[in-house]
Amino acid sequence: MQRHQAPFRADVVGSFLRPDAIKQARQQFAQGEISAQQLRSVENDAIRQVVEQQCACGLHVVTDGEFRRAWWHFDFFDGLEGVERYDSDKGIQFNGVQTKAHGVRVTGKLRFGDHPMLEDFRYLKSISGTAQPKMTIPSPSVLHFRGGRKDIDVTVYPQLDAYFDDLATTWHDAIHAFYAAGCRYLQLDDTVWAYLCSDDQRRQIHERGDDPDELARIYARVINKALEDKPDDLTIGLHVCRGNFRSTWISEGGYEPVAEVLFGSVNVDAFFLEYDNDRSGDFAPLRFVRPGKQQVVLGLITTKNGELENPEGVKARIQEAATFVDINQLCLSPQCGFASTEEGNTITPAQQWDKVRLVTKIAEQVW
Repeated sequence: MQRHQAPFRADVVGSFLRPDAIKQARQQFAQGEISAQQLRSVENDAIRQVVEQQCACGLHVVTDGEFRRAWWHFDFFDGLEGVERYDSDKGIQFNGVQTKAHGVRVTGKLRFGDHPMLEDFRYLKSISGTAQPKMTIPSPSVLHFRGGRKDIDVTVYPQLDAYFDDLATTWHDAIHAFYAAGCRYLQLDDTVWAYLCSDDQRRQIHERGDDPDELARIYARVINKALEDKPDDLTIGLHVCRGNFRSTWISEGGYEPVAEVLFGSVNVDAFFLEYDNDRSGDFAPLRFVRPGKQQVVLGLITTKNGELENPEGVKARIQEAATFVDINQLCLSPQCGFASTEEGNTITPAQQWDKVRLVTKIAEQVW
């Protein structure tokens, strides 16, 4: 059974390798050699091309490749009221490598206002043709998790209950603003649920004074409050990521520690789940996915290296997952984006598109 609505049997997470023209233009802009308008013109040309490439690979969904961003999350946070980016003493530690040293803190009341990414989406929609344009933004839990209490001004939010209420309202307003801009397919990118599955990350959470299981319940409530009165013709997916920076990762561990809360209570329309290696665990946690309620997009094609997966092996894994979830609730995608940050993964553009074509080919054969 093909799906003619989001999520599609063959889908994508969002980001693509930045072309050289984008990298050069961003550097020129940083050095004051070109204007913001000139940079945007270069980005527009590159986004038109990446939309065409996605369609040429057989996709019915397209993103802008996140080409206007340096990060999958910080650029969105920069546009929120009450949030401030700062230079930290160290970057985010991945497996053997650190990111650039940035952090965000909440210095005022959280609010979603005239966010620049609304115009970014409008441009994507204007060039999408018959394909479904998808917007990707970070999940609300991401803004809280890494810094926790220490990165929330105590004079603004002396009690965290008020902070979590405003966090939910901010994302609720964001969802409705993107809808008003014409968005009918929105994806929330969320590394936190994967951290809550990691023994090492759970230890670190306890050490800072938080309870990982309580955080899971809080984040579920925040997301669900943000989703209240969501329009019926808007599809919202949640991508659970274990970290994706220069082909490395942060967390490992199967979904079992959060499965009942995540799959059993979070009211998104689809879960995009990484299942590209042993670090992701088995499919048993999918037993908590509500029958007929949500789609599960299996990230069985890795974006961390260029080696093409065996199609028959991927099909076998889809059938294995179908022992826990009706196969008509399953879809296929790469496990993550190809460039969650502007640096990109260690994979060539040709390998990237081979991976996307593999997704569409397998999906066509399975469904």
